[in-house]
Amino acid sequence: MTQTTSVGVPSYAFSNTWFADASAEVWEGLLAANRIDSVLEIGSYEGASACFLVDRIAAQRPLELHCVDTWSGGIEHRAGGTAEADMGEVERRFRHNIGLACGRAAHPVDLHIHKAMSDQALAGLMASGRTGHFDFVYVDGSHEAPDVLLDALLGFKLLKVGGILGFDDYWWHEALPQGRDPIRTPKIAIDAFANIFCRKTETLWHPNHQVYLRKTSD
Repeated sequence: MTQTTSVGVPSYAFSNTWFADASAEVWEGLLAANRIDSVLEIGSYEGASACFLVDRIAAQRPLELHCVDTWSGGIEHRAGGTAEADMGEVERRFRHNIGLACGRAAHPVDLHIHKAMSDQALAGLMASGRTGHFDFVYVDGSHEAPDVLLDALLGFKLLKVGGILGFDDYWWHEALPQGRDPIRTPKIAIDAFANIFCRKTETLWHPNHQVYLRKTSD
């Protein structure tokens, strides 16, 4: 179990360093170059990325943050999967971590936890009037291509013009006994979305395992 802590200060509880290793430096640059006040995160796991946003943004101004996850895991997290995990413990760590982050934030955090399938949660956000609302939408939920594509399409609708659409795990795949399954990877979905929406987005950068696009029009 990895933790970020100071003497006498309650610590975050993370079982891995995925976000710190792959994303934290990139996000420092995103926040430095863009004003981000409202965020939709699809896939929260233990809350490392959500806590990062609270620590950085809510230190300066109020933040609206929506975290979407079922906390039931994907195929790879289930018994016998390549990344088997106790998702009940994962959810408990998320709630512990995000509670700490919001509790010590200097400015208010309007936190919305959507424990639901992402298509249902995102459709609900559109029904509530949040079309074109978010500054940053981060797609990091299911690793299956049909799910990633749907999250991208709905996330794009919820993103304001000028906002950023980010994708994690571009190169992710499973080491399956029968070899790679091209549908059980985000890459094909991210490529399809980027190609189809090439006239409504521009690529900001494509660092390693991630892709970031700016929405230029509806």
